[in-house]
Amino acid sequence: MKNKVFLSSIIIVLMSFSCSSKKVVEKEEILEINPSMASNSRNSLDWKGVYKGTTPCADCEGIETSITLKSDETFQRSIRYLGKDDNYFFDEGIFLWNEAGSKVTLETKDGNSQQYQVGENVLFHLDREGNRITGDLAENYKLAKNPVDPRLEDKNWILKELMEKPIEIKEGDKEAFLLFNMETSTFSGNGSCNNIFGSYELKEGNRISFGNAGATMMACEDMETERMFLEMISKVDNYSISEGTLSLNKAKMAPLARFELEENK
Repeated sequence: MKNKVFLSSIIIVLMSFSCSSKKVVEKEEILEINPSMASNSRNSLDWKGVYKGTTPCADCEGIETSITLKSDETFQRSIRYLGKDDNYFFDEGIFLWNEAGSKVTLETKDGNSQQYQVGENVLFHLDREGNRITGDLAENYKLAKNPVDPRLEDKNWILKELMEKPIEIKEGDKEAFLLFNMETSTFSGNGSCNNIFGSYELKEGNRISFGNAGATMMACEDMETERMFLEMISKVDNYSISEGTLSLNKAKMAPLARFELEENK
């Protein structure tokens, strides 16, 4: 009798385990993987930013290209055909990701399109069929992403010292400042009177180069600070940041300007 009870207990345990295993298997069989959750260039890389490079050209010295991919999935692109007259073109539009999240197609308002594969800090120019270009010139079909510096960019820097002289804000003056936009590699700000704007590029070793600065045309009683501010920007080639202070420098000379971080902007 005891043996029969023991045997019955074993059978019940085995049946329970079998049923439990069956339920697990059934759950595994209906489990689906959502492609949007898989790791890809779109969701795992910091793809927003400015990409530059010079690709081969059949009838010119090269195609100098700059592409800005923005977080709202629009783009701006400038193209310069080196060695040609009337060689500069600019366009903008939207870009679309492929289903795998690995490639983008730039679509312009006139209906033209171009595909790029998105890698880590690089765009690969693709052929008409959307394939990577191979062969001896393959390395020339890459656009490298501009370096970024979170310590510097997307922060508001208030001018405190210019050409080794403290800034005194007089009545009617505006506060001079600079803001570096990481996504577009453009700067904006105020020179104490007019709004200023332009482009910049970061390089290794805390080096920086500014493009030509533009400004609004309002007249103020004292324009000297602004004049010196714009002149300073044209000379700067490196920067340093320490404890909330930004220094814009020329070579190893004394800082041309010092700024303090405004935390609340």
